[in-house]
Amino acid sequence: MMDFVDINVYSDDEEVPVRKQRVLRERINHFEKWDRKEFLQRFRLSPQTVLNIADEIQEDIHHKTNRNAALSPTDQLLLTLSFYATGSFLRVAGDFIGVHKSTASKTVKRVSEALASLRPVCIRMPETNEEISECKAGFYRIARFPLCIGSIDCSHVKIISPGGENAEIYRNRKQYFSFNVQTVADSDLKIRDIVARWPGSAHDAHIFRSSAIGHKFENKHYGNCIIVGDSGYPVKPYLMTPLRQTRNLPENLYNESLIRTRNVVERSYGVWKKRFPGLALGLRLKKETVQAVIVATAVLHNIACEEREDIPQINVEEVVAIDLVNNNPPENNPQLIERPNNVRQRLIFDYFARL
Repeated sequence: MMDFVDINVYSDDEEVPVRKQRVLRERINHFEKWDRKEFLQRFRLSPQTVLNIADEIQEDIHHKTNRNAALSPTDQLLLTLSFYATGSFLRVAGDFIGVHKSTASKTVKRVSEALASLRPVCIRMPETNEEISECKAGFYRIARFPLCIGSIDCSHVKIISPGGENAEIYRNRKQYFSFNVQTVADSDLKIRDIVARWPGSAHDAHIFRSSAIGHKFENKHYGNCIIVGDSGYPVKPYLMTPLRQTRNLPENLYNESLIRTRNVVERSYGVWKKRFPGLALGLRLKKETVQAVIVATAVLHNIACEEREDIPQINVEEVVAIDLVNNNPPENNPQLIERPNNVRQRLIFDYFARL
């Protein structure tokens, strides 16, 4: 006959394990605790804008959240905004709201995906004749550059090493790991198009050539409209870049106007990363979650532009980090040879020569 041992029976000299008592932490009402300025500093958006966004995504968050979750959709959004503001460890973000690191990690991923799902509504190029005319007029008011509907460039978002065999492709020429993110900005500093899937070593011109927006311009989707970029891009009938050398007044005027017009995309990066310094300080997340965070913060940036939100103050460490990732001069591309371009020459001598 087989003997059975009761594993739940302990001898007198054995210590019976005690189950750790669950501690319920009191939730802080951040909308009541902070005044508007302090709230903006911690969450990068005003209280009313946060509530509006929470209403917009709460159904999506409810759908993805366990029904026994400890955090309301609004608290989940606040935790995620706090993380975007600091780029800190998830444990710190969790402690700020009062949840475990694992809960903070799942929450940031969940909310970032919900925010990124708003991309078709919040991040879009002008399509109707009225939208295109308004966009061109906005750029024209800057420096009288004609036909322009966007300024294009790339900026690096710092990440930790993703690990694996292909980790080194994420190391950029400044020797830190990053995503090289392409955006098209309008004259109001809003992000009109974003590509957030390329590793830090990818060249700006290659990203544009492979992007959906690049194919649209190549196929004349926007007619005679153009975008402006730096000298790291090839000059195209729809993509104007600065002349490397100018020989006369019209060419000087062209370069000056283009540089001032193109500067909006650089300014948009500065505002975007001041609102969400985690993009510059570094995101300690999985690659897939980082991509969702990049798009999510771009959506929030556009909402903030629409609502004319104030830009929160940043500290010295954040200034240094933002300058590091934004100081991105055009890369030398040995395949990029400047050739005469009829469209650019006509623009210079048929338009700028008459200014």
